[in-house]
Amino acid sequence: MQPRLSQRRSRAIRRELLYLGLCAPGLALLVLFNYAPLFGIVLAFKDFRPRDGIFGSRTVGFENFAYLFAGDAARITRNTVVMNLLFIVATLVVALSLALLLHELRARSPLLATVTQSAMFLPFVLSWVVVANLVTAFLDSGRGLVNQILGAAALPAVNWYSEPEYWPAILVSVDLWKGVGFWVIVYVAGILAINPSLYEAADIDGASRWQQIRRITLPLLLPLIVINVLLSVSKMFNADFGLFFQVTQNNPALYPTTDVIDTFVYRALTTTGDVGMAAAAGLYQAVVGLVLVTSANWYVRRRTPDNALF
Repeated sequence: MQPRLSQRRSRAIRRELLYLGLCAPGLALLVLFNYAPLFGIVLAFKDFRPRDGIFGSRTVGFENFAYLFAGDAARITRNTVVMNLLFIVATLVVALSLALLLHELRARSPLLATVTQSAMFLPFVLSWVVVANLVTAFLDSGRGLVNQILGAAALPAVNWYSEPEYWPAILVSVDLWKGVGFWVIVYVAGILAINPSLYEAADIDGASRWQQIRRITLPLLLPLIVINVLLSVSKMFNADFGLFFQVTQNNPALYPTTDVIDTFVYRALTTTGDVGMAAAAGLYQAVVGLVLVTSANWYVRRRTPDNALF
């Protein structure tokens, strides 16, 4: 009996070691890019000079934070939070709606549903440089397609790259066009995982398609929706640098509505060379992001403990 128990234990250990081995590359990347850089937090409290090194540079306490909050912190924080909230809400509503429509289309024409799904996913693999050029083709003040349409309608042309009030809507539209295809696939996969017998029983009971969506699909998708929203909230202070930098062409005229923490940190490093300021902004971004995701998870855990991340 004892040798048989020992064999089962050794097989279980080998299986766990195999799983750990499969996870090793991902864990190594996580440690390398997420935990090893934590050492650089000390730069947020230093007046960093390359010739003196990190520990040789003068310690300035919270001066970098004081300078940050006295300057652009309110604007970049507002822009980062507002834009990411718009992205989260718009992506959730549009992706969920398209996933439900695509699921209905799949039941009637699987080939058309597959082609449509592939077409929606295609922009997701494009780089932001390509997307920025496409946006320019539409919004260029001289030869842009939008201004040509406005001219044909006898309406005045708009210099889009000097009018910051239009850009929240433009960036939300561009982000949706590029990224919604990925989330549609996520929600379609969630819908396909629902037991078909539930829909069959609803059909027998005379439930309409809308009633099936409202009473079966959406409640069973709720855990997936909550997890995706929580993960999005955790990244609320990490704006998509490519979107805000490439698509806006880093135009200073658009900073009132498009300047976010990531672009501010980039400029602090490339234009002023202020490493301490950039590190302070990055630490501020990380701490507030941690507070946001912890608070959101706490709220979800109080309402529906099974849907919380931790």
